[in-house]
Amino acid sequence: MRSLAGIALVIAAPAFADHELLDRDIVAGERLYRQQCASCHGTNLEGQPNWRSPNDDGVLPAPPHDATGHTWHHDNALLFEYTMLGGRGALAARGMTDFNSGMPAFEGIITDDETWDILAFIRSTWPEREQEAQASRNPPHE
Repeated sequence: MRSLAGIALVIAAPAFADHELLDRDIVAGERLYRQQCASCHGTNLEGQPNWRSPNDDGVLPAPPHDATGHTWHHDNALLFEYTMLGGRGALAARGMTDFNSGMPAFEGIITDDETWDILAFIRSTWPEREQEAQASRNPPHE
């Protein structure tokens, strides 16, 4: 009986997931990325020069979305909110009201599914290590 309880715990143990990014249309995500995101974040996801240093107006340039950037450091929920609400809106929703972000809101411009397709495309370009690290930041669905 004790061994069955151990098996049940292993089976029931939560696994970190990237559920929102699974089974997405990567081809559509790439096309949408090129239409909506590449003008700031770069055709090759390279971001803008000096993206770690604020411009004269205090706004940080667009960061890269490749493995050299910090996108993979964030969970799916924040990436989705940042895209849909814009940088200011997403951070304000999390209590950071004094952050001056240049990221515009895409709510009403692209759909939720299109946003997930874009994020899945971006994630698909990262090496396995970064994909696994990012997936581990996502809480399991119940």
